[in-house]
Amino acid sequence: MKQILVQEKYPVFILDIFKNETTYEKVSEIIEFFKQKIEKHPVAKYIAEFDHFEHTSSLVDGNIAPEIKDAKIIIFCFGKAIPNGKILAARPRSIAVTEFNDKFEVAFLEPPAITANETMESWVKELKNNLNK
Repeated sequence: MKQILVQEKYPVFILDIFKNETTYEKVSEIIEFFKQKIEKHPVAKYIAEFDHFEHTSSLVDGNIAPEIKDAKIIIFCFGKAIPNGKILAARPRSIAVTEFNDKFEVAFLEPPAITANETMESWVKELKNNLNK
C-alpha cells in the first residue's frame, strides 16, 4: 500500500490489486466485502454506498476517463466519541473502489485516528490474495 498527496494536500492511501491477485471480479463484490467488514466491526457503522460511475455517467457534462470501467464508494463511520464539533468535519470515512481493465484501485483518505487507518489498511490488503488465476 502506498500513501500519496492528492492535489498536494490530501493524504490518500492506495493499493492497486491486479485481477489475477484476487477472487473479486466486480467493484460491487468488493464493496460488499467492505460492508461485511464494517458490519462485523464493534464500532464502525455502515452509512451508504455511492455509485460514482453511474452518477457521473448520468450528467450531461459528466467526464470519466476512458480507462475507468466502474467506480463506487462505501461510506461509514468509526466515531465513538464527539469531543468537539470540529471532529465531525473529518467524518464519516469512505473507501473508493475503481475498476480498470486489469486491476482495481482501492483508495481512502487518511483518517485522523491511527486505529481507523490501521483497520482500513488491513481490510484493503485482505483483498489481495495472490491467486494467480
